[in-house]
Formats: sequence, structure tokens, C-alpha cells
Amino acid sequence: MEKTTVLITGCSSGIGLGLAARLAADGARRFKGKGVTLCRGGRHPRGSSVAPGVGSSVALVRVAALSPTVFATMRDVAKGEQLLAHLGGCCPDTLEVLQLDVTDPRSLAAAARRVQGQRLDVLVCNAGVGLMGPLETCSDHAMKTVFDVNLFGAVRTIQAFLPAMKRRRAGRIIVSSSIGGLQGLPFNSVYCASKFAVEGLCESLAIVLQPFNIHLTLVECGPVNTSFLANLQRPDPEGSELQDLDAETRGLYRRYLQHCQSLFRETAQEVEEVLQVFLEAISTPCPPLRCVTTQLFAPLSRLRLANPDGSAYVRAMHDFVFGHGGAGGDQP
Repeated sequence: MEKTTVLITGCSSGIGLGLAARLAADGARRFKGKGVTLCRGGRHPRGSSVAPGVGSSVALVRVAALSPTVFATMRDVAKGEQLLAHLGGCCPDTLEVLQLDVTDPRSLAAAARRVQGQRLDVLVCNAGVGLMGPLETCSDHAMKTVFDVNLFGAVRTIQAFLPAMKRRRAGRIIVSSSIGGLQGLPFNSVYCASKFAVEGLCESLAIVLQPFNIHLTLVECGPVNTSFLANLQRPDPEGSELQDLDAETRGLYRRYLQHCQSLFRETAQEVEEVLQVFLEAISTPCPPLRCVTTQLFAPLSRLRLANPDGSAYVRAMHDFVFGHGGAGGDQP
């Protein structure tokens, strides 16, 4: 079977880390090749070179004249240790870890140069950040960061690798999206706005890419057991950030956080389950534009389509999160 070359952004944790490990360890050897070894300490194999910017605890060692076919990229390559641990402490000969910050054009250009000359079959735009909380508390900086990573980061990444795919008239682009890109979620206004924008970007682009035989697929995830929820920026409901906020909104926000904890505890998918959707998007001859990983929100999605004016969805989502007719007064 012909090998497939894949580049994935956002591989330091979660879905990106799991997908990189899964592809690099592919049993069918579709990703056969040799690349780098993640080495601990300062000892490196003879004839190898250490990637610049790597600390002494983790070194990325490029073995001369050999080419990997899974490029796992991340903003901070020191976090490559987590990927190595996920692979049982041994780096397969199919993997190379690259530094790539999707907000930095120079970083993207360097990654593109590294891949240049190899046929990139699959580009997975997975880097993303979250922002939760009442809109009044979201700073300009935080909002710009969300859009810089989630939307413009995806744009920059596609721009860097699309021309080569067009010249070959082949390839596929997979973009990590969210249920929050299909429907509004309370206290996720800015995050949902960035994902709605990603959905529009990709749907528009897919139309243009059809004659080039380049398939674009959005993978829309719901709650997943990763560190995403723990790492996203959000104000403490009891903290000073909300001291000037009205009591009713504070109460709604507190109840929403409780709802999130319950939802993740009871319904969150495991990463392995979500990875299966990505793998199908990679291997299916003609993948769809959209793949939803969970049917948890399907009734709300159908309601949204059945009632185009949106009012029924707003009421139903409010009841789903806060209860029927629930007011949001601050709770002692």
C-alpha cells in the first residue's frame, strides 16, 4: 500500500497528540518512512543534527537522508515529551516533530520548507484555543487570540500548503471544528464566533477546491475527554473579574459551569472514539464536508434547521442548560 504523508498542527496534547501517535504507529505501514527520534538528555546519534530551539531535556534528532511521513507539529516542541510517552517511550521511524506556531508566519514558512519536496497528502488543522465566560469580561487581547489561532491560524496553515496540493491536483485538508461552529453555546460567544467563521471558510473553500481533487472535511467535535476544558481561558465565578457583572448573569454563568462539568462527566467522548472519525476522513475516497463525532446535540441541530428564525433553538438550548423557565439570579 502506498504510504501517506500527513502534517498535523496542535499535537502537544489531546486529539492532535492522539492522531499523530495513531498514524505514526499505523499497523498497515501506510506511513512507512524514517524521520526523527525524540532523545532524552544531551546524547545524539552519530550523523544527526539537533533541531534548533530544543532544550536539553528533549532533543529532536534528524537522521540524515531519511524522510518521515507523519509530521507532528506544536508551538512548544518541549511538549514533545508527552507524545513520546504516548508512544511508549519509543519514537517510530515514521514520525518527525516540528516546531510550528500557527500565529507566526515565519514559523509556518519554516515548517513548509521542511516539508518541501515531499508529497503532502493530508493536512490536519487541529490547533485551537478556547475562551469561556460572560461577553462583558472578554478582553480585546483574549478575543483576538482566539481568532488568531482558531480562524487565522487555519487560514495561514492552509495558505502555506495548499499551492503544492493544487499543483499535484490531489490532497485532503481536515479541519478540527466543533459543535460550537454549528450552533451557539451559552458563555462561548467568542469561541463559537471563531468556529462559525471556520465553518464558513471551509465550506466556501471546498467549492473552489473541487476541480483540483482536493477534499476538505470539517470534523465537528462535542465534549471530549482532553485537557481543552481545563486549559481554556475562563473567569472564576467567584473571582474579581466578575465583581462588576450583574448578579443574574453571574448566577447563569455559575450554573453553566456546573452544567459543563456534568456534561463532560456523563457524556464526553474518549479521544480514541473521536480519532476514528479523523481516520475515516483520511482514508475514505470521497469524504464528506462535515463529520459530527457525537449525536448528543442532534435534536437541537434538527430544531435549528426546522425553525429557521432561531427562536425555538434559543429557547430549547436555554432549557437544556438552565432548566425549563430557569431564571439566572445569583445564588448564595
